[in-house]
Amino acid sequence: MQAQYLDRFEGLPESPFARLRALLDGVEPGLAPGDAPINLSLGEPRHPQPSFVMKAITEAAAGFGKYPPALGTPDFRAACAGWLERRYGLAGAIDADAMILPANGTREALFAIAQVVAPRHDGTRPLILLPNPFYQCYAAAALGAGAEPVYLNATAATRHLPDLDALTEETLARACAIYICSPANPQGAAADDAYWVKLITLARAHGITIVADECYADIYTATPPTGILEAAHRAGLGFDGIITFHSLSKRNNLPGLRSGFSAGDPAITSAYGQFRNLAAPQVPLPVMAASIAAWNDDDDAAKNRALYNAKFDTAARILGNRFAFARPDGGFFLWLDMSEAGGGEQAGLTLWREAGIRVLPGGYLSRDTAEGNPGTDYIRVALVGDEEETARALTRMTEIF
Repeated sequence: MQAQYLDRFEGLPESPFARLRALLDGVEPGLAPGDAPINLSLGEPRHPQPSFVMKAITEAAAGFGKYPPALGTPDFRAACAGWLERRYGLAGAIDADAMILPANGTREALFAIAQVVAPRHDGTRPLILLPNPFYQCYAAAALGAGAEPVYLNATAATRHLPDLDALTEETLARACAIYICSPANPQGAAADDAYWVKLITLARAHGITIVADECYADIYTATPPTGILEAAHRAGLGFDGIITFHSLSKRNNLPGLRSGFSAGDPAITSAYGQFRNLAAPQVPLPVMAASIAAWNDDDDAAKNRALYNAKFDTAARILGNRFAFARPDGGFFLWLDMSEAGGGEQAGLTLWREAGIRVLPGGYLSRDTAEGNPGTDYIRVALVGDEEETARALTRMTEIF
């Protein structure tokens, strides 16, 4: 019976974490006496949460007794707009009431947007283009909207972003949307002005909506990554056909707060707002109060970023040029080439069996295509623990391989 309920989702990727559990099931972790396993597979931030969060929630706790507005409060939208303006130099370009909507965590919002931007099809199934590797929610969004996902390999040869020049006219003619993640999960590559402008120009020429997942925008290792709204504004292109998503999960170590927002094209935002007003989960008023405090506090984001940069310094010291290590533009993952260790899956199994270190095989985050699976040789290592744990795990990795 289960199959009939999932008919619409035929081709849905299996959860990478379900695959990892199956890979390691029954395998005892190799641990020295007194040691505990180290989990570097899940991108769940473990830095201290900002102190202002509980204060804001407590002061606004009476709001739990009210239905929150689906479109957010004016103060929430203003805080999000203020951060966009500060972060990307967009002063005067963001209309908080026409361009911003709250999200109950960006995962649900990234799924729901496909319901709005994918058109009904008459005989020809629309395409939604996805980076490969990719956040698995994107594929669910495409399938849930009745579209066909098309996986665009992002490899070292393409600077770990989809190769826009490789898109055929046939694909572009059928495509209704493209998801793009910058800085990318898992590789950490960030789009620059030229890439964003090229994507915007190409998408507009073919009526394709750009869905930009920029949830790692405030976690970067050197230069702040250019945002799509920033690039569009700087080039004088406006925001038509663009919607971007941001989250507090990574920026402020608040994955359990389930708070983010979307911003962009007022026409898309209006249609999306109508949909969300009927079908999407609302963000509770006390959560919005905490979110306002977080979006207004750039110092907390800077402290968080410094903790990740210290761990990237540690990784650079320990790994050197092993496993094709390269400091990413942003995010908090290492994307390590384990081709000489038998590939990502074998490396993941070996690390668990010999050292009790849990990492995610890169092939679990990507799909097979005619050009191959771009994640097969890699592992994703989440630098979410403290610096000592990071150093211990990476040192052990160099001893095993």
